[in-house]
Amino acid sequence: MLSVIIPAYNEEEVLEEFYGRITSALDKIDMPYELVFVNDGSRDRTLPILEDICRQDERAVVIDLSRNFGKEIAVSAGIDFAKGDAVVIIDADLQDPPELIPDLIAQWRNGYDNVYARRTSRDGESVLKKLTSYLFYRVIGRMTNIDIPADTGDFRLLSRRAVDALKQLPERNRFMKGLYSWIGYPSIAVEYRRDPRHAGQTKWNYWKLWNFALEGITSFTEVPLKLASYIGGFIAFAAFCFGIYIIVDTLFYGNEVKGYPSLIVTVLFLGGIQLIFIGILGEYLGRAFAEAKQRPLYFVNKVVKK
Repeated sequence: MLSVIIPAYNEEEVLEEFYGRITSALDKIDMPYELVFVNDGSRDRTLPILEDICRQDERAVVIDLSRNFGKEIAVSAGIDFAKGDAVVIIDADLQDPPELIPDLIAQWRNGYDNVYARRTSRDGESVLKKLTSYLFYRVIGRMTNIDIPADTGDFRLLSRRAVDALKQLPERNRFMKGLYSWIGYPSIAVEYRRDPRHAGQTKWNYWKLWNFALEGITSFTEVPLKLASYIGGFIAFAAFCFGIYIIVDTLFYGNEVKGYPSLIVTVLFLGGIQLIFIGILGEYLGRAFAEAKQRPLYFVNKVVKK
């Protein structure tokens, strides 16, 4: 059986069209399927629409979370509830075409556990968003010791053993794109052209994207901490050398009271460097604090079936 996980947050404008397209695509495959909708604390009519879908389709189930936990947690909730031998993750905004799912299934049947859809283009997105996305994947790819595929989102198919592996990972700060790669197993890309949103507005503003990038970097690499040590050591060495120079210069040539601008610049520079790296330490410490509390990832308000 195939399970399809669909996280949804305020998607009332697109759900009916999405349901029509995905059922049309899945009805052509030669295996039974279930649709696992995860309502991530939507504030519009998303939940009533999903409940209507469940009343008319016994293959659909809605996991209604108690509040908005974020997409990464919503996907994790869907993974916990999915029963299929293969599990597809797809957004409800129709930027990722449901018609590509048979191609993902074909590669799964060829023996791949992680069949991810790679975007060859991102229609409908701003130049700034495309640029920052491009840079993020290249930067994190060089900073981590795992291979996180570039230009790839959550749209993918996972085998049952890959899903079972993900369910064993207990961390609260979840960067799913990294976790998909961390578990290993044979992977392959299926390329596609990403469409603009069918309707509605994206829930990802630049502030959320920035925090998402921080989550990915701090979850899968210690390079910023090492960089702090290297830069701190270099600055300390440079300061020591400058101190020796000042002592020698004073002994041989004397020294009038000068250098106020250079002193202020030096103090501000060193203070800024310290604050930056204190912030980096704080990011890691905050994530360790969240893990130490051992809170559940999410709570379910109700499960809706026919």
